[in-house]
Amino acid sequence: MKDRRPSEPSPDDAAIEREVRSGRKFSLSEAIGRAGGDLMKGASPVTRRRQAEVEIELHLDRHLRDGEGALQTVLLRRVRESEDLLASAYDAPLSTLREWTLGVLSKEARLGRLVSAVDAEWGRMYGERPHFEREGAPEDPGDPYTRASVRVALEALLETLPGEG
Repeated sequence: MKDRRPSEPSPDDAAIEREVRSGRKFSLSEAIGRAGGDLMKGASPVTRRRQAEVEIELHLDRHLRDGEGALQTVLLRRVRESEDLLASAYDAPLSTLREWTLGVLSKEARLGRLVSAVDAEWGRMYGERPHFEREGAPEDPGDPYTRASVRVALEALLETLPGEG
């Protein structure tokens, strides 16, 4: 029996392939397909960036307490828009999310900016006027996102992320 490499087609297979191709019109996409047939072999067609985004999104879906949905929307947007955050998240997206969350919670000004963005997103989502917190003013009882409520949600999220508890 003749020892043939698997990549070499048999004469019969080559004849069948020629017959099939003879009736088709040549196109650029077909040429690219032929040339790059093994290009993605063993690799994921999903970019590492997108894989990191999806892992973070799935974790937020499962573990972020956010009945209104605006906090998750803003968090995902911030993750997607941050080149530095995503670049460091390729290998450990949830650890990176943990570090980012700790950074937000460590500075009252960062938390305030996040809450303002979440309030604005909530207003867009529900077609209502957002309830922005004002320094020194009492909390609005109708405000679904206060600094205190967002802090509690982020602290609970931290409990679900890998790293020190």
